[in-house]
Amino acid sequence: MAQQFASAFYSSDAWQKCRASYMKKAGGLCEICAAKGIITAAEIVHHRVPLTAENINDPSVTLNWTSLCAVCRQCHADLHGRPRRYQVDKLGRVIAKD
Repeated sequence: MAQQFASAFYSSDAWQKCRASYMKKAGGLCEICAAKGIITAAEIVHHRVPLTAENINDPSVTLNWTSLCAVCRQCHADLHGRPRRYQVDKLGRVIAKD
């Protein structure tokens, strides 16, 4: 969930257009997984520079492609230090973690 100060930004036309064009540039694939040779669909365009109340209105931070990365949900969780809720076994089955 976006921080309250960022809600208006994430619903703005500028962000929606930037996000869509960046995702297209990334081919719709997670850039972190792709660097490891794994093909995974990206769902999130992540800001490498964390958005804050101080920089949310600065397009050189919020809309700058050099600060963006297309990622899957798991890589996004990893970037934010969130624990994995599942694992995938050798046969490709998803197993919930306790």
